[in-house]
Amino acid sequence: MGKSGEERKIEQMKKQFEVLENETIADCLARMEKEGFQPVRRIEKPVFREVKKNGKKEYEPVTRKIIFEGRKTSSDPNIPDL
Repeated sequence: MGKSGEERKIEQMKKQFEVLENETIADCLARMEKEGFQPVRRIEKPVFREVKKNGKKEYEPVTRKIIFEGRKTSSDPNIPDL
């Protein structure tokens, strides 16, 4: 079953922005603002590497992904931000 018009509208108002490899958090936030989004949530996900120690598979943390969830800001001053 497809999504309703309301669900599609909400999806267009939300977007996730990942901090890229050679980008600072401030650069990512500036990119969000340029696209008309305001950060509402920060998500950090660990990235692991599989290594073999003594014949067993183990997972070591290597780095982390930082993702910001943004909501579309209103360009109309009469409509409050969402």
